Amino acid sequence: MTAIVGRKVGMTQLFDQAGHLVPVTLVEAPPNVVVAVKTRERHGYEALQVGVGEVRERRLSRPLRGVYAGARVAPQRTLRELRGPSGGVQPGQTITVEVFRPGDVVDVTGTSRGRGFAGAIKRHGFAGQRDTHGVSLMHRAVGSIGSSNVGRVWPGKRMPGRFGNQRVTVRGLQVVKVEPERNLIYLRGAVPGVRGGLLLLRGARDRGRAARKRAKGRERA
Repeated sequence: MTAIVGRKVGMTQLFDQAGHLVPVTLVEAPPNVVVAVKTRERHGYEALQVGVGEVRERRLSRPLRGVYAGARVAPQRTLRELRGPSGGVQPGQTITVEVFRPGDVVDVTGTSRGRGFAGAIKRHGFAGQRDTHGVSLMHRAVGSIGSSNVGRVWPGKRMPGRFGNQRVTVRGLQVVKVEPERNLIYLRGAVPGVRGGLLLLRGARDRGRAARKRAKGRERA
């Protein structure tokens, strides 16, 4: 399985062989300990349950203690599922950053930054109303929200509300560099979330897009 759970370290920059500046995001992914293997025959789908970061047993609930005791692995701080075929991996084994190589294309899933309650202009990118010509005290207001004949607001209307703090997937990011000794993966571009936020890295599902990304990278080099 080409997937791993890690945390966002931050952004920096590298120079490729042609001397071009490449913005990259550092992702720290310690060895993921396989806690359980889900099979289609028993659970209805295929997946791996992995844990990241050891933690003291007393900080876990009793059910979680039983999960780790049954798998005979040390208690982990974070428990996540990686959907897909197990590839023969058994509980107790680990998944490291070496599952990825430079040039691979991955999809990164994380939780976007939470920006609290925001207006429609900031949240949806509205242009706002005019500064003059009859507009008074309504410059950043939403404006009309529907016909008066309907007597209701249709679901999905773009209005002020909570901005961010949602599950977001960025597709087609290229792996620039892998450092197994430091458990680091360098990804070209930005990923969702704050520093220290949890990320899920998976091999890109769109194989055609992955091939195009690799070809473009070779052309630039």
